[in-house]
Amino acid sequence: MANIKTAISLQKSLFEQVETLAREMKVSRSRVFVLALENFIQDYQDKQLFDKINKACEDSPPDEAERTRLRQIRRQHRRMVEGEW
Repeated sequence: MANIKTAISLQKSLFEQVETLAREMKVSRSRVFVLALENFIQDYQDKQLFDKINKACEDSPPDEAERTRLRQIRRQHRRMVEGEW
């Protein structure tokens, strides 16, 4: 995969934190930025998916069969965790 160089502006305090982290992790500053961006993008995509799932669930309330199944799951869960607290 091809790499592309880019320039960004940071507050000095953030840059210093990146420098410290890079030294502690024994990686380059570039690697710290790549890891941070990968994590940020994954979090964003996860949130987008979560929002879509929630929207789909809001659009169609559970029918009787789904409500029955939910009650069964809750009862089973209660039995599983009884005594754990």
